[in-house]
Amino acid sequence: MSYYKIENLEQYFKHYNKSIREPRKFWGKIAEENFTWYQQWEKVVDFNMADAEVKWFTDAKVNITKNCIDRHLSKRGEKTAIIFEPNNPSEEALHITYNELYERVSKMANVLREQGVRKGDRVCIYLPMIPELAVSVLACARIGAIHSVVFAGFSASAVSARINDCECKMVITSDGGYRGNKTIDLKGIVDEALETCPSVEKVLVAKRTNTEVKMKDGRDIWLQPLLDAALDNSVAEIMDAEDPLFILYTSGSTGKPKGMVHTTAGYMVYTAYTFKNVFSHEENDIFWCTADIGWITGHSYILYGPLLNGGTTVIFEGVPSYPDFSRFWDIIEKHKITQFYTAPTAIRSLAKESLDYIQKYPLKSLKVIGSVGEPINEEAWHWFNDHVGDKRCPVVDTWWQTETGGIMI
Repeated sequence: MSYYKIENLEQYFKHYNKSIREPRKFWGKIAEENFTWYQQWEKVVDFNMADAEVKWFTDAKVNITKNCIDRHLSKRGEKTAIIFEPNNPSEEALHITYNELYERVSKMANVLREQGVRKGDRVCIYLPMIPELAVSVLACARIGAIHSVVFAGFSASAVSARINDCECKMVITSDGGYRGNKTIDLKGIVDEALETCPSVEKVLVAKRTNTEVKMKDGRDIWLQPLLDAALDNSVAEIMDAEDPLFILYTSGSTGKPKGMVHTTAGYMVYTAYTFKNVFSHEENDIFWCTADIGWITGHSYILYGPLLNGGTTVIFEGVPSYPDFSRFWDIIEKHKITQFYTAPTAIRSLAKESLDYIQKYPLKSLKVIGSVGEPINEEAWHWFNDHVGDKRCPVVDTWWQTETGGIMI
């Protein structure tokens, strides 16, 4: 019996009880049967609760991008991995296949290596929700660099604090970003932040808004010419199961931001497993999490979870209110989204608007809907269930913190 896919409630309880009674056997079987490893583990889990130390898949060797991309190429090479939906609905959406994603990530990985980034180096990624963000994250993981994604709405002081705390060697940013009817000067924010960041040696700059920016000689480099010259294949770094994969900082709303380190193998197995089963993911589904990749939800359920399962995931650059309050429903209908995962804050704001915005869209493709962020209130839940899920879609009610990576209800 495979533990990886839960088919019904009875099977759920069987699997849950197995995971409690025999966790090593349960997670070991899932890890062995569903992922590609360079070397298997000595122990599934090793822990010392007195010292709060937990290690998963001790001494195993793996690379998460081999599991996100390479192993899908033979059967899913021409399947869409990422749908990029731009801020402006008049700009055509971009479909990136698994073959194309492999080439893009390989090129970016080779660029990072050529610019001196090595295994264990920290790279700050401060980009809008564009394909380069996903590619940069995966390229870091491919070469063993530790990515630290900073939400592209944060200020220069917030960026500076995060860069200095983990001593980033490189920053990847863009000339600017679009957010509704606004243009954000991301490069200007980075320039201000780096006035107090001595560890940064290089800044790679992607073009998105084509606005004029200042480029510092010897530090700042346009990204696209480097990508154009790079090879489109790359060797994935062999990582230890407990090697750090990424650092993600808390918002700082309750004090100084804290950098949470997520290691490789345990995160990989659990994120893939929860994505598969919480959202009842099937081969031809189109999954959309409206979060930003700058949050843990975005890391896990925009990028790693869907790609580990060979899925199709949507990256949305814009906001739910632009050009009007029907944008979410238009995207669901346009791409035939099957699982829709958004925040209670977004649900509450959309519920305040006229039902005319949503009632012109059938939304029949939806199979599962979910809320993520803070706990959802009763009124928002009922509006979501009634008008988005049409009282027929299961509602996945969740909340998350950067420290935990998600609590499923």
